[in-house]
Amino acid sequence: MQRTLLTAFIAGLIFGVGLLVSGMANPEKVLGFLDLAGAWDPSLAFVMAGAIAVGLIGFRLAGRRAQSLLSEPMHLPMRGDIDSRLVLGGLGFGVGWGLAGFCPGPALVALGALELKALVFVAAMLAGMALFEVLERRPGNGVGNR
Repeated sequence: MQRTLLTAFIAGLIFGVGLLVSGMANPEKVLGFLDLAGAWDPSLAFVMAGAIAVGLIGFRLAGRRAQSLLSEPMHLPMRGDIDSRLVLGGLGFGVGWGLAGFCPGPALVALGALELKALVFVAAMLAGMALFEVLERRPGNGVGNR
C-alpha cells in the first residue's frame, strides 16, 4: 500500500511539474491556444501531441499485462463505443476549458499556486461533480451502467 501511494505521489508530482513547464496551468496560454481566429499560440499542440504519443504507447503496453508494475490488477476501460453521455461530457469539458482556460489537472496545479481563478474553477468543478452524482442516483438513470 505504501509503495502504491509513493508511486502515485511521484507520478502526480511529475505530471504537475509537466503541466507547469508546458504552460498548461496558465489559463492565458491555454486560451491563446484555443483562439484560432485571434493571436493563436500553437505551442500547446506539441504538448498535446507528446501526451497522446505517450498515452498510446502506455495503453498499448498496459493492455498486454494482467498486473501493473507494482503487482496491482490492471483496470483499463472496457467500453469503446461513443454514446450521448460521452459526447455531452466532451462538450461540457470543452466549454469549460474554453471559458476558463482550465481543465481539472491544471486547475489543481494552479490552485496549489493559490490562484483565485483556479479556486473558483475547482469549486465549480466540484459542484458539477456533486450535481452529476445526485442526478445519476435518481431512479431510472441506470447507475449500474457506469
